[in-house]
Formats: sequence, structure tokens, C-alpha cells
Amino acid sequence: MSPISESPFSPEQIAGERLTPEEYQEIVQRLGRHPNKAELGMFGVMWSEHCCYKNSRPLLKQFPTEGDRILVGPGENAGVVDLGEGLQLAFKIESHNHPSAVEPFQGAATGVGGILRDIFTMGARPIALLNSLRFGNLDDAKTQRLFKGVVSGISHYGNCIGVPTVGGEVYFDPAYSGNPLVNVMALGLMETQEIVKSGASGIGNPVLYVGSTTGRDGMGGASFASAELTDKSMDDRPAVQVGDPFLEKSLIEACLEAFKTGAVVAAQDMGAAGITCSTSEMAAKGGVGIEFDLDKVPVRESGMIPYEYLLSESQERMLFVAQKGREQELIDIFHRWGLHAVVAGTVIEQPIVRILFKGEIAAEITATALADNTPIYHRELLTEPPEYAKKAWEWTADSLPQSTVAGIEINGNFQTWNQILLTLLDTPTIASKRWVYRQYDHQVQNNTVVLPGGADAAVVRLRPLESCQSSVVKQGLEEPPQPPLAKGGLQSKDAVSEVSESKQEEEVIPLFTKAQGRETPKVSPPLSKKEAPLGVIPGVAATVDCNSRYVYLDPYEGAKAVVAEAARNLSCVGAEPLAVTDNLNFGSPEKPIGYWQLASACRGIADACRELGTPVTGGNVSLYNETVDAEGNPQPIYPTPVIGMVGLIPDLTKISGQAWLKKGDLIYVLGIGESSQNSELPSDSSKIETSPTLGGSEYLAAIHGIVAGKPPRIDFELERKVQSVCRDGIRQGWVCSAHDCAEGGIAIALAECCISAKMGAEIHLNCNSANVRRWDEILFGEMGNCIVVSVAPKNQEIWEAYLQEHLTKMWHKIGLVCCAESPLRVVSADNQVLIEVAMGEMGDRFYNAIERRIASV
Repeated sequence: MSPISESPFSPEQIAGERLTPEEYQEIVQRLGRHPNKAELGMFGVMWSEHCCYKNSRPLLKQFPTEGDRILVGPGENAGVVDLGEGLQLAFKIESHNHPSAVEPFQGAATGVGGILRDIFTMGARPIALLNSLRFGNLDDAKTQRLFKGVVSGISHYGNCIGVPTVGGEVYFDPAYSGNPLVNVMALGLMETQEIVKSGASGIGNPVLYVGSTTGRDGMGGASFASAELTDKSMDDRPAVQVGDPFLEKSLIEACLEAFKTGAVVAAQDMGAAGITCSTSEMAAKGGVGIEFDLDKVPVRESGMIPYEYLLSESQERMLFVAQKGREQELIDIFHRWGLHAVVAGTVIEQPIVRILFKGEIAAEITATALADNTPIYHRELLTEPPEYAKKAWEWTADSLPQSTVAGIEINGNFQTWNQILLTLLDTPTIASKRWVYRQYDHQVQNNTVVLPGGADAAVVRLRPLESCQSSVVKQGLEEPPQPPLAKGGLQSKDAVSEVSESKQEEEVIPLFTKAQGRETPKVSPPLSKKEAPLGVIPGVAATVDCNSRYVYLDPYEGAKAVVAEAARNLSCVGAEPLAVTDNLNFGSPEKPIGYWQLASACRGIADACRELGTPVTGGNVSLYNETVDAEGNPQPIYPTPVIGMVGLIPDLTKISGQAWLKKGDLIYVLGIGESSQNSELPSDSSKIETSPTLGGSEYLAAIHGIVAGKPPRIDFELERKVQSVCRDGIRQGWVCSAHDCAEGGIAIALAECCISAKMGAEIHLNCNSANVRRWDEILFGEMGNCIVVSVAPKNQEIWEAYLQEHLTKMWHKIGLVCCAESPLRVVSADNQVLIEVAMGEMGDRFYNAIERRIASV
């Protein structure tokens, strides 16, 4: 007779905990008996994909995780990198997709609260938030409800807790109609001398429950997040947590104060799976056990049973292991901040999690069985791409209507390139997200240097910590004054120019060094020798990126492009890319296509991170992002591996935004020219085409309604050179603005630079109308390796000499910045006018696209 037939639980009850019959049999074998209700629930949440990564863990092992700046890699609450001069940055990204689909306000709000706890649990003070959001078609009423609720939830929690939301991305595509994505990234500056870890230690040490009370909200949220969404998912509203940002603000202060006493041995926030996860993970990581008494837990509801205590995901709760004899010291701190703090358990030698309730053992499970030694599934990988991808790759631009200098005829309607440009600027994915970020407090804490929408990445000032200031004083040195921030966040142009000019003749350490026959990123930031020790105020740049259409069409190449774009965005503000946190949002790994997408994308991320020298410090996996319709047919999202990346800015007076700065500045495009060679690629693909392509482009999807083709491929040797040149140009004071060519190609990139500056531009493309087959490919085709920069005329000679030395033929001077009354005017080499659009028209389409759609429904 099988364990299932003898089980006290029905097959439906076991399936209700998201456990398979085979997994239940494994549980019985490990326990040597059938589990009780509480234990079944504990296994259900801890063996969910959300907690144990049972389908993705083998794939994650290929990520590079080590580097000279990496202090804490995967496995802890957040990654930590060394910024130099005693500064250490904690950062992490997490998803709250399923809860946001069911209850968008609280789902998004508690996503913010959860990622902040990951940061301050390490001993870091949160300094910034970013988010990556994806929704369906914005013209749809349901999408608008989700969109408004998510943005409202993020702004509510972030604004109330006092952490600025400084950047992010928002995409709209029908692929996300039933399953929006809400990914939140947080950054924190270490405030304790020692990084706080989560492994319990010290037999007999007390285990403290601190923070808020426990209720029935968020029941089984981890399991809920590991299943497809259906028409009945609204019934899972109890699985959505309810947050209190004001209480969490107190929790931040109390935890940081407690950590500084040295009395905290280990700490873990109670996120997914609540008490179950925190007790089992702390015990397993420390190689010890924890005995925990539920009767000691402060509650907000009466009549709760062990199953409810253990699976509750009530927010703003933490678990500490304290030094024995110092527990009251910690309790007093939390009481002073108006928070609960009780001794609820003890570290024991036997490596188990023992749960007590009303004087009896309510659950007893080996800690590793819940946290480490969980089921792992090695899925079979397709030996060749699936049919949908093969069919998409057969598409070529030749199937589109012919284009001319004047425009293109689509479905019997002739559209000029002016009209195409304005239509793309009005596309919600490309258009300004000011409706979103105006709801966020992005300047609280007074460290936001670049405001949202002002540059390709967020830039935050790093204020020296007391320990760093003390070390400076001991050397007989004074802390340099912090510079004022000009309007818009950037340093004033004159101040930047003066600093840049004074440094031009100094020796500068190069960004790249030769190693083993190829260029590899240099770890140390390229500071001039005179300024390296003192006199500079550093900053950190951060970005979140993913073009999921690229990943859908080619998961391997698309994922590489995502990593490259994140690094490129950091380089466009003058930051050296340091490290990555990833959020892997995919459909079901149990389906061959879903697993092929996941495995291929992971391989692409791993290869790209090695190429760019950006190790992965951790992240999040969110699978089963599928919506099951009324007929039972699952509709997966596009595979969406969001990359969060951080970079170091050595000197905040040397950064760049995307807006032109001055009339008469020269405009260059970096990375466009002859195809480059990469000897490390297989012989049949040794030549990577770097020209613009319409495959997977926003133009192809928005204008023609086609999602097909091969997305752009990244030439990493060229990518490294382009980013290095851009960073060096910014730090030398030559580059006044920088913006990467992304969705919409070079025409949209130029338009965005004009709109941000409220200044026009005269662009001369090095293309003769007699020799161009497809003008849409030139104007709106997309590519990697490409950045548009502007340079003051006085620096033209030195800049072009530098470009010729480092980029040879992979750059072009294409135009001139004009005055505010001028349009964006793009002409061919033989003076054929392709685009001529007034600033007012572009600005109206770009800034009001989202507002118009919201007002119309």
C-alpha cells in the first residue's frame, strides 16, 4: 500500500499544499511517519519553487559569483559589494508578481517592504529603490486597474518609509495582460562594522521574535507564488500580505541600533513562509537547530493554530539570535521604538526545527530537509529550438512593404517617417513615465543626484559613514564639503566644466588592462592620481533592465543583450559596472518550451556577466507566471529575466545625463561602423553583425503588429570598448550627454535627447538615399553596442583623436545641437529630409501618452 493511500490527508489536501504525490512520499520517507497538518504546510511552502528553487537551482550554479569587490554573494538576504574607502553597498531584487495580480495595491506595497527588510537585515540602511513593472495593453480597463494599484502601492510604502524611488522601467505588452510583473530592487549602505549574516550559532543562545504581530494575512503566500494564476485566484486574497510602512520605519531604526550593540549573532527577516522559513534557514545555515514556542509569539487574531502561525506571512517581522545574557538589552531597544520583542526560542544542538504549542511538540523536522536538502528537478532540455522560435527566425525585413525617403505604406495607408516617429513616442513602453514617477518621493534623504527620466541610470550620492570620517580625521585630513545639487539633480555645467578642465592634463589610469590576450575590466575605478585619495564625493548608479521581446525570440542572445544594456546604461552616466542581481520571471518550467527559455536565458546571463566582469550576488526566481483562462489553456508571459546592476561613480562632478547641454555641441554615435570580429565565437558565427535590425524591434511590433525576427546580437569586445570610451569621455569632461540606443533605435534616442533638453538637433546620416534599401531599418532598427553622445566644440580635436585610437572606425560624427525653437531634423548624405518634427509635437506625444490613455478609459 502506498504512503498516499495510508495518508491522513486526501490527495486534494496534499495538492492544495502544492505538493506532488512523489514529494509527499519523500516527506514520509524522511520523517519515517506521516506529517501532521502543520508539518505538511511547512513542507508545502519550503518545497515551493519560490523558496527552494527546485527547478532553477541547477541552472543558477553557472552564474559567476566571485570578484574582487564581492563581499557577500548568493545565499544571504542580499549581496554586498565593496565600493572602497570603507563604503559597502548591499543590494537585491525581488518579485511580488502573483500578489500584485490579485491585490495590486498591497501586493506591490509589501513587495517594497520585503525587499527593504532584505537590505537592512544585512546591517545596511536603505538608500534607494527601483522597480521593473510590466502590464498588458494600457487601453484595457483591467490593465489600468492593475497599473494604478501597483503604482499607488509602491508610492505609498516607499514614500511613507522615507526611501526614495529613484528609477526603474515600465513595459506594456499583451503578454502580461493576466499576469503583471512587479520586481523591486533596493540599495543600502552598510551602517554596521560587521555584515550581519543569517546563520544561527551558539548553543543555548536565545531566539528573539521582533517587530509586528502575527495574523492570518499572507497565509501560504510562497506556495501561491509558485502556481499559475486562474479565474479562481481572486479566492487567494488571504495569501496577499498587508503592510505597514510606518511600523517598518521603526523596525529599520531598531534593527540597526540593535546590530550596533554587537549583541545580535544572526538575523533573518520573516518574508516568504514566515516563521517556517526563518527558523529552518537560520538553523540550516548555522548547522544547528532551533526550538521555537508559538505561545510566545505576539498575535493580532485569536484562535490561531500552529499551521496558521507557521505559514502566516504577516509583514514587518524579524527573527534574531542573540548573545545569551544580552537579550534584555535588545528587547529594550525594540520596546523603545514601540515594537514587540520576545524571547520565543533557543538554539539547540540537534539540527532540527522543533515547534512547540501549548506545551506540546506541534512540529519537528530536520532543518536541512526544509531549507537545503529539498527536491531538485533536472529537466530535459530541448535539443533544438522550439517551432515558434524557428518560425520567428525565418522572418526578414524583406517581407515588409518597401520604404522610401518619404515613408512607408502600411495596409494601404502611407505614413511619413515623421508620423512613425510620433507614433512610437506615443507608445506607452517608449513614452515618458512621468505619470508614474511623479507619484514617488524620489528626493527624500537628499541624495538623489539625477532625477527619474533624466539619465539612463539612477545616481545616488554616497555620504561618508562615521567610521570613514573618523579614519579621515585620524590622518589629519578634513572631510571635503558636499557639493550643492543644481536644478534637475546634475551638478551645474560650469562646475563640471571647471573640474574637468583642471584635470585634463593629469595622468589617468585606463579603464581596461591587457590580460591573457584580451581586454578585461579593471576593478579599480579610473581616478587620476591627484584626486584618488581625497577631494571627491563618490556615488552609486543603479539600473533595472530587460527587453523581454528579445528574450522571447532568442532567450540566449536576448539575455546577453539584457546584461549588456544594463551595463551600458550605467556607463552612460559615467559609472563602472560592478555587480548584478537578477529576477528571473518565467512561465512553467515543467513545459519543454518554458524550461528551454529559462535554461537558455540563464546561460546567456552567465556568459554576459563573465564578458563584462559583473558577478551575480543573488536575486530571485519567479516561475509559473502563466494565466489559465476559462478553458484551462495556460498563457505564459514573455520570458523576462530582469537584470539589476550597480556601478561606482568615483566623482559625482563627472557624470552625464541624456539631455543635450548647449547649442552648438557636436553629436556623435559610438558603436556603429564596420562589423567587428570576435575570435572566441564559434567559426560559423565569428562575425557579429552590429548594424541596426528590425527583428524584435518596437517599430516592428507597434507599427506593423509583428513580433518576429532575430533580435540584435552583442559583440562583447566592441561593447566593452564603447562603454569604456563613454565612461572615459565623461570622466575627462569631454562628453556632455550620453544616451544608449534602445527601443525605437537611433531616431527615438535622438528624439529623447531633444525632448529632455528642450533643444532641437540637426542630424546628417552617412547614408545616401540611392544606396539604402530600408530607411526604417536605419531610423528605427535596434542594436547593441550603441551610444549617442554630445561633445563641446572646444573638445572636438582631442575627443576625435581619442575615438580614433580606441574605437577606430566604429564611430561617426552625425550632427549638431540646435536651439530650443529648432526641430529634430534628420537628413541623408545627399540632403534628403527624412524627419523634421517640432519640439512641441514630440513633447506632447512623449509626455502625455500614458495620461491620455488613463483619461480615456
